[in-house]
Formats: sequence, C-alpha cells, structure tokens
Amino acid sequence: MTSPNITPDHDAIVSEVDIAAPPERVFQALTDPRQLLRWWSDDACRAELWEFDARPGGRWRFKTAHSGKAINGVTDFEASGEILEYDPPRLLTYTWFANWNDDPAQRTLVRWDLTPSAVGTRVKVTHSGLAKLPVARRDYSGGWPGVVVLLKKFVEKH
Repeated sequence: MTSPNITPDHDAIVSEVDIAAPPERVFQALTDPRQLLRWWSDDACRAELWEFDARPGGRWRFKTAHSGKAINGVTDFEASGEILEYDPPRLLTYTWFANWNDDPAQRTLVRWDLTPSAVGTRVKVTHSGLAKLPVARRDYSGGWPGVVVLLKKFVEKH
C-alpha cells in the first residue's frame, strides 16, 4: 500500500502510485462507471452503484452496500459531486460530498493527476478541503492509499 501524505495545514491527503499502463488506460478506469464498479470496491466496503457523466459539469455518484465498518455512525456510504476539470488523459477534478463526512454538506475536492512515467503512469490523487473534517481526514488518510492500490491492481490485470 502507498503511504499518504497529509499537508501541513491538514487540508489535503495526497496519495501516489506508479501503474504499468499508459495514461489513457488509467484515465478510462477512472471515468468509466462499469470499470469503477469493478475496481473501486473491497470486501469491507462493496460498491453497488457507480454513475459517472464524464464531462465538465457532469455529475457522478457512488453508493455501497451495507458495511460492517462505521465512520461517523454511517455504514451505508454514499458520495457524489460535479466534475470540474476533465482533460483526458492527464487531469480529472471533481467535487466530493460524502454522507460519512463530519459535515456531509461540506464540499471537498478530489483531483487526479496522471503523468507519463518510465513505468507507464504516475498517478497522484489529492483530496482537499479536509481541514475542518478531522474524522473524515483520518479515514481518507487510510482510504486513498487503498483506492490507488485497487486501481493499480485492476488496470495492470485488465
């Protein structure tokens, strides 16, 4: 698993991974709802819905099955937002509202930067807007490294 970096102001979690695939392939896995449903899931938190309207201004959302894991008293996780930046295959940014955040109405941002590398693609995900969400920030500091590992395993296998 990759180690997350928490910015000094505690506003953002940054996680990075190298994936042995071209940026176009990685970007596809980040924006195709059928692929998202297959890889953005694990035994503790099984995704049951992924919607992704891949364009600036498009909406996205996901929902999980009931989980034995609770964050802020929530065991059925839902998140959604709007795509702000869509520049295939290098940049994807969207707002993130999650029902398990300390304040579910608090807007946060998720930014995916994909850079060609000697291995294939360097993926950097930054989740910002977390300064006032200490419980969510702690969860994301463990969650995002796991998400990028799931992405790596999926893309390199398929």
